[in-house]
Amino acid sequence: MIEEMAADLFRVEIPLPGSPLKYLNSYVIRGGGRNLIIDTGLNRPLCLQAMRDCLHFLGIDLKHTDFYITHLHADHLGLLDKLAVQGSSRVFFNHREADQFGGDFGVGEMLRHSVRAGFPEVEIAAIDFTPSTIYGSEVRPDFCLVQEDDRIRCGGYDFRCIETPGHTKGHICLYEEQKGILISGDHILNDISPIIQLWSDDENPLADYLASLQKVAALDVDLVLPGHRTTFTDCKRRIEELRQHHHNRIAEVLDIVHDDSLQSAYQVAAQMNWNLEFTSWEELPVAQRWFATGEANAHLKYVQEQGEVRRREINGKFFFYSAD
Repeated sequence: MIEEMAADLFRVEIPLPGSPLKYLNSYVIRGGGRNLIIDTGLNRPLCLQAMRDCLHFLGIDLKHTDFYITHLHADHLGLLDKLAVQGSSRVFFNHREADQFGGDFGVGEMLRHSVRAGFPEVEIAAIDFTPSTIYGSEVRPDFCLVQEDDRIRCGGYDFRCIETPGHTKGHICLYEEQKGILISGDHILNDISPIIQLWSDDENPLADYLASLQKVAALDVDLVLPGHRTTFTDCKRRIEELRQHHHNRIAEVLDIVHDDSLQSAYQVAAQMNWNLEFTSWEELPVAQRWFATGEANAHLKYVQEQGEVRRREINGKFFFYSAD
């Protein structure tokens, strides 16, 4: 599917086989002298064919095309090495995540921290991280590194980089102030909540995410172009809904960790309410339990930093209890 969202700015649906997200929104700007593709899809034949069909329809010459990647997830960058033309294409990417590009894209570190969060080691082997590894870009490009307030221009568009860590530590949105357009990547989605997980002891992604929401709320935005699902116009409304969602999660976590009993992030996640069609925690697929544990872990780290819960390490694993 191709949809023109503004003059020479097109939304292109790239399928994500097997994913509940269904497709990635790639954005293509037809710029005359040079074009710009924002996010690409997974490195899979079906994704590549869909992208090539759309580019052919739009008359996009890849030898005159640059790329912008919002963040370090395979569904947003996987086709880079199939599309970017060496010696011609510029690839804009955030400076915080460039060193993680390639290899296992940080999966090993996440799995090690999963064990510390109480996730059963015997179940970790059952988690399929294929999209994060073999469906990523096979070659690391020579990046044009960007950061806050850098400009990316194409055709009649002048985008400003807005650093929005939270979903990932290096996530950057693009903001076109004159046209009121925000290309939000996975920072703000309309009908689902972006995943905010903690798999490192050195970060506080929920605090970063809430601060990033506040930053974007100050912008004048008429049209939001997200990385998944539907586009939308009322950015401030959606930001308030996402804030409330996480404040509700914080209250839920504090209610669970209400006494001096020690609980891991995995144990807390098992008691939280998840909008999934299963009657019990044990029925959830292992991958869903892993994502839920990461979300619980992020909220626990947030309230720990706020002084509302405390953490104790026992035999290499972290347990939380009430600070009251």
